[in-house]
Parts: sequence; C-alpha cells; structure tokens
Amino acid sequence: MSPQFTYADAGVDTAAGDKAVELMKEAVARTHGPEMLGGVGAFAGLFDASALKDYERPLLASSTDGVGTKIEIAKAMGVWDTIGQDLVAMVVDDIVVCGARPLVMTDYIACGRVVPERIADVVRGIAEGCQMAGTALAGGETAEHPGVMGEDDLDVAGAAIGVVEASELRGSERVHTGDALVGMASSGLHSNGYSLVRAIVSHQGWELDRHLDDWGRSVGEELLEPTRIYAQLCLREEVLGGVRAYSHVTGGGLAANLARVLPAGIAATVRRDAWELPAVFATMQRAGDVPWNDLESTLNMGVGMVAVVDPRQMDAVIAACESAGVEAWHIGDVHEDDGRSTSEDVVRGAKGVHAGAVYLAGDYQF
Repeated sequence: MSPQFTYADAGVDTAAGDKAVELMKEAVARTHGPEMLGGVGAFAGLFDASALKDYERPLLASSTDGVGTKIEIAKAMGVWDTIGQDLVAMVVDDIVVCGARPLVMTDYIACGRVVPERIADVVRGIAEGCQMAGTALAGGETAEHPGVMGEDDLDVAGAAIGVVEASELRGSERVHTGDALVGMASSGLHSNGYSLVRAIVSHQGWELDRHLDDWGRSVGEELLEPTRIYAQLCLREEVLGGVRAYSHVTGGGLAANLARVLPAGIAATVRRDAWELPAVFATMQRAGDVPWNDLESTLNMGVGMVAVVDPRQMDAVIAACESAGVEAWHIGDVHEDDGRSTSEDVVRGAKGVHAGAVYLAGDYQF
C-alpha cells in the first residue's frame, strides 16, 4: 500500500504561517496611513493614488533588493529584527536618489521552516524601517521551502514604489562643474561586502560574542548594526532644495556609485581625509590585509549617501544633516575630467553606465 502524505508530512506548516501573520499584524498596521486600504491578509495591498492627480507629470520610481550574506550574521546571533531595517534602507534609499518619495513597500521571506516568532521579528523590523522612511508596508509573502533550504535558513527581499514630479527629478543631468560633494555618515558596514567581512572574521577565528576594544562592543553587535535610512532626511526641503543628485553608496563602494550620477566628461575628486574612517573599516583592512583599492570597491568607508550640491547651498545641507543627527562633511568637488589618469585611485563609470569619473585623493584619517 502506498504511503499517505499530507502537506505537513512534506515539511510545510500552514498553521505556523498563520501564527506568524498574527504576530506581525500590529507592526505592519502602524505603517499604514489613510492611503492604505484594507488590511493584512489581502491578496494585494491597495494604495490610494488619488494624490498623484496633483502632479503635473508624476514619475514612478521602483527598486528591489535584499540584505546579502549579512543574513548569516543574524542567523548565527539569533537576532532577526535588525535585518528588517537593513532591507528597507537598501530599497527605499535607492528610490530617494532621484528625489522620489517612497510610497509603498512589499517584502518576501523564504525559509526552510516557518518559526512564527522569527518571521514576526523580521517583519517587525521591516515595519519599523518603513516607519523611519515614511513608507507604507503594503504586504508581503512568506514561503516555506523544505528540502530546498535548511530548516534554519532564511532569506529576505523587498521592493518599493515611489513618485517624483518630472520637473523635480534629481540626477546626472543637473550636475555641473564647481558643484560640491557632501558625504553623509554611514552607521557602519550597512549591508554590503559581508562575504569579505565574514571571510575575515572566520580567518581571524573571532567569535561573534568577542569584544573588540577598537569597536567598543562585540563583533556580532558591530556586524549587525542596522543600515542607516536616509529617505526622510534626503527629502527635507532644506536638503533637497540644494541637491543636484544623490548617490546611495551600496555594492561597489563610494567611487563606483558616485560615478554613476556624474555625466560623461565630468569628474569628482573625493578627499579621503575629509572624514575620520570609522574603526570597523580600518580593523577589517588590517585583519584581512585587504588592499585598499579592494576595500574601497567593496565597503562604504563611512559614507552611506553622497549629495552633489549647489556650492552656495552646501553649508545649509550640512547643517540640516547635522540637525537630523547625521554627521556630514564637504568631501570633495566636481570638475572637468581630463581623462589622463589611469591609476587605481580613479573609477570611470560603473554597472554598465557610461558616466563620469571619481578620483580618490589623499589618505584616510584614523
């Protein structure tokens, strides 16, 4: 006689999924304003877009991302709420770079086994990040993949939609020679380069609960520091009013991401000594004997967002950042690209974009 199988026998616990939804409902609801219709559990999230009628030419901006192998640190630590903020930051701050206001976000969680409390922690972190960004969490999906993922494996991804008036679009077409670069401080490693970071930690044999004096806390606490969310700061009128373009410093590092928002024939020089390099980056470089150019093309080096600004507005932009609790510095300037330098300190274009160049000058302060 053939064996009888149920969905539960195959490894899928639908009751656990329902419990996870119950545990996360309140956190999700807190992100909903009057524009969100319905509630948690609908097939699709509904957002009232009637406000877009006031736009002359509304442009929709979209972005999707994950948190990379930082998820492995969360798994090892058993701390699941902070990666939600990482996810929101990686998604909405890609939308903000063009001056768009993020409206709604959705998430997707895949796991080997649904542990309701774990899933609820992840979504609670996403909801808290959405509140920081002023974005509604419109819905999501949790998928249990037994036999494909390990029981304790989990991955998370998200997507968001934003809107910007066409005449207010920020980007390379607004950038001019003579513009200034304002660097906004990162909160740490953010959510890029963790394959390198994890390899260094493993090579050193550091346990995640090991305290490092240079960091003033444990390895795990430093590595799980949530990514800073810049969305509301970047959209403040006293900041946005002086900005030509933004660059979100994610995979590829500072120079490569900044080059993406510079027009061809234009260059920017970034002065490494314009800010103090946070200890975590210096420690990683020493511990892994990482070549500086490799470190710079992998990690954010303490600058999570760059604003290309009208030089007459630079002081006001820096002051607005500081008043919001985000350190900011004049880190360089925009000029014509003579095209002559081919050293490792120059990046031209990035990620398939025929764009400008970024020169990295000087040495870091420690």
